Amino acid sequence: MKFGGTSVADVERIKSVAKRVKREVDAGHEVAVVVSAMSGVTNQLVTWTSEIARLHDAREYDVVVATGEQVTTGLLALALQEIGVSARSWLGWQIQIHTDDAHGKARIERIDTAEIERRFAQGQVAVVAGFQGVGPDNRVTTLGRGGSDTSAVALAAALKADRCDIFTDVDGVYTTDPRIVAKARKLDKIAYEEMLELASQGAKVLQIRSVEMAMKHRVRLQVLSSFEDKPGTLVVDEDEIVEQEVVSGVAYSRDEAKITLVRVPDRPGVAASIFGPLADHNINVDMIVQNVSEGGQFTDLTFTVTKADLERAKKVLEDRRVALGYQALVPDSNVVKVSVIGLGMRSHAGVAQRMFKALAEKGINIQVISTSEIKVSVLVAEEYTELAVRALHTAYGLDAA
Repeated sequence: MKFGGTSVADVERIKSVAKRVKREVDAGHEVAVVVSAMSGVTNQLVTWTSEIARLHDAREYDVVVATGEQVTTGLLALALQEIGVSARSWLGWQIQIHTDDAHGKARIERIDTAEIERRFAQGQVAVVAGFQGVGPDNRVTTLGRGGSDTSAVALAAALKADRCDIFTDVDGVYTTDPRIVAKARKLDKIAYEEMLELASQGAKVLQIRSVEMAMKHRVRLQVLSSFEDKPGTLVVDEDEIVEQEVVSGVAYSRDEAKITLVRVPDRPGVAASIFGPLADHNINVDMIVQNVSEGGQFTDLTFTVTKADLERAKKVLEDRRVALGYQALVPDSNVVKVSVIGLGMRSHAGVAQRMFKALAEKGINIQVISTSEIKVSVLVAEEYTELAVRALHTAYGLDAA
């Protein structure tokens, strides 16, 4: 069981989490609980760190920001003990959640579960701090924002748990954002691959790394609400889903920015000379489209980066303007990426055509297109976000009756 920041936001909520855990214990289950820091706490710790040192030592940063989870593990263990459940708190270095040494964004390498399993046999609940581990040099490490989901899935895999329940402030995975589309439906089940695409295309329900890990280790995930007592959405192997919808969901990401290089000399190696330096600066390029060359001499090249990387990407390319030989660089941050996702696309023709038709009927111009086996993404002007998402949700028959 994993509880996020809103689920443990104050003492009353921690007490209600304890009651939830007790129900599972009373049902005869062995339970490990992973908790995040109380909502807002990690942001405060990050702010303090930045105020002390803008260019800080990442190892000391991890020591500071890992303390948020230390508080909630101790409080939840106490809350469980108060209602008669045997429990103890575990920090990342105590269980030995071994990570690499990439402080601030460490990756889990292995988890020692022998002692927790010994305590399970005695009927004890393990309350584990999410988001943290211990590096090769015995220093505290953190896994990056949203890392508690990854902690929970990694622990579930190491313990060979029957299921990993992620409790959050939503009651499951929806066909799209219910704040935009009132007729969005909650899915009973979704395949790992679809959840991975939804998460990477903008759906905020689960952290991408946690879904990747669940898929790799075949951990059955359930996303459900901390505040309502009803089943959530199961994230499972494709084989568990009997009737596959053509499209399972519509996602959108406002985190996109577009760059167009006008009149780039069209010669072999030009793409490498543009995207190589961007990669060297850790700037991730997503969608790419190259226009047909004018008489074989010049071409326009359009691609997307995250909004946060736009200024850095412009600088990298402007510094190389003479070498690259382009005429102009045109940035545009007023764009949004809208994606339709579904395993059923593999066996159904005309999925992309239906998307283009639905957008055309609403007068929405498509700027860039990219596809994968189970996804079609388009870039459109940001002001059309809601209209595009609603139109596509209806076009693929996802609206609730």
